Formats: sequence, C-alpha cells, structure tokens
Amino acid sequence: MAQYSLGAAIQEFLKSSRIRGDIQALQIEQVWAQLMGKTIAKYTERIHIINGTLFITTNVAPLKQELLYQKETIKLRVNEALGKKEIKEVVIQ
Repeated sequence: MAQYSLGAAIQEFLKSSRIRGDIQALQIEQVWAQLMGKTIAKYTERIHIINGTLFITTNVAPLKQELLYQKETIKLRVNEALGKKEIKEVVIQ
C-alpha cells in the first residue's frame, strides 16, 4: 500500500469530489474584492463553480452589464488566483 501525505490525499479526494467547486468558490470569495474591487465585491451576491464554469450572481443591472463586458478579464484573474486554468467560462446571473 502506497503512503500519501495528508495534503496529497486531500488533493486526490478533491479531484473526484463534487465539493471541489464549492471549495474553489470559497477561495475566490476570499480574494474577490482584491481581484475586482470593493464596489463590485459589495454588490456580488453569490459566486459558485460548476464543471469549470464560474457563476456570478448580482441583482444590480448596471453591474451585470459591466461584468458581461469583463468576462474574459474575470476568467484570467480568477484562474491566476487559483493558480491553474480551472475556469473555462464565466456566466453572469
């Protein structure tokens, strides 16, 4: 039987787990204000990830429009913050 460090075992578990997206969304929420600015962070209601798609929820119409224009920038910044190219698409809700 092979030996794993605790960190390696957790990483292997997360690769196949459904909670992986939730954990990544938490990581993004922690740095969201730094990535996008305090105003955008203040009016962002929810961030979640499903199968490589980042969903950003806000009820502020002008902010939705602004985020639609920045989808590619958001994807690049979030992938940089995660340290890998996890996000393939951004959906603004």
